[in-house]
Amino acid sequence: MKYKLSHFNFNLPEKRIPQTPAQERDESKLLVLHKSSGEIEHKRFKDIINYFEEKDIMVFNNTKVFPARMFGNKEKTGARIEVFLLRELNQENRIWDVLVDPARKIRIGNKLYFGENDDLVAEVIDNTTSRGRTLRFLYDGTHEEFKETLDSLGQTPLPKFIDRKPTARDNDRYQTIFAESNGSVAAPTAGLHFSKQLMKRLEIKGVMLPKITLHVGLGTFRSIDVEDLSKHKMDSEEVEIQENAAKIINEGKVSNRRICSIGTTVNRTIESSTTTNNLVIPMKGWTNKFMFPPYNFKVANCMVTNFHLPKSTLLMQVAAFGGYENIMKAYQEAIKKKYNFFTFGDAMLILP
Repeated sequence: MKYKLSHFNFNLPEKRIPQTPAQERDESKLLVLHKSSGEIEHKRFKDIINYFEEKDIMVFNNTKVFPARMFGNKEKTGARIEVFLLRELNQENRIWDVLVDPARKIRIGNKLYFGENDDLVAEVIDNTTSRGRTLRFLYDGTHEEFKETLDSLGQTPLPKFIDRKPTARDNDRYQTIFAESNGSVAAPTAGLHFSKQLMKRLEIKGVMLPKITLHVGLGTFRSIDVEDLSKHKMDSEEVEIQENAAKIINEGKVSNRRICSIGTTVNRTIESSTTTNNLVIPMKGWTNKFMFPPYNFKVANCMVTNFHLPKSTLLMQVAAFGGYENIMKAYQEAIKKKYNFFTFGDAMLILP
């Protein structure tokens, strides 16, 4: 069957999108889906440890969210402008790819001032998209000092669906506990459910916990405008698989262990770098891989994922992994059982 955009639409009550995280990371709900039988179980996230044995593998994304949302004032008019940092294009010249809002007010040559005392100035040097611009930040210090200044002026980039201002708690909770590689504008949400205590229990049990990197960009959440999914192009995102992580995953493949992708970002990364024998190759580069049904996953045989929004590329990947009928049935069950969706929502474990 050829799946189209409309196949991934469903009615999601607005109240099922929480505005704040659960009190404890590992106390969120966990829907366990056995894809071979379609059986569904309802658990707490910390119960996930019961589905894994010694030498099984959980692959995590260790990307770290940086405070990408800034607010500046336009020269002369003082108009308030939101600047969303996407990626650094040139470190030496402090040139960044950004989104601006409202975009209609910003043109090439305009200057923006940030901070109460105009601590930082940027000049618009190019237009990239209808909302996108290229900025050159005017700063005389070292690169480290410049990044510290950006961090001090930026806010935690909560998704627009979270209709409130970021708080100090978000600095911690919109970040996985194993985040270490700076570069994402959004959290890999499946990883948010893992607490320090749960990670320690998994380690004691002998579960292998390798980490790879995919720096999440806004392209992951960009809406699809075409009914024919084969015509949708994903934005590229930066990825890295180090040699040690590839070795652990490949040894698990050869030994027929459970290899569990913790989130759609992990699946995108490892599926972007495989051999003809379905083993993982170390890499450092970019991926624009888009997975939707039917797709034959070569590496992971189980997966942890949040519940995603209708018509999203994330839902499409999950449907490809768990089976379209299974996933759409599980989503209806989740809505019925009052599971929460999206960033601060509950989780699903998909088993063979």
